Amino acid sequence: MNLDNNTHSVFLLQYHLVFVVKYRRQVFDDGISSRAKEIFEYIAPNYNITLEEWNHDK
Repeated sequence: MNLDNNTHSVFLLQYHLVFVVKYRRQVFDDGISSRAKEIFEYIAPNYNITLEEWNHDK
């Protein structure tokens, strides 16, 4: 477990990000999900984010 710290605190933040599609349409297929993951992995190092798991539902 890696804890982050600054001058006055020590912390560990974890987020669970959920995208909900209007009317529950089947928008996220394998291609869209893999492209979204590529974009996220490209942006993540700029914000010191580690991707632990990636899933999608149909």
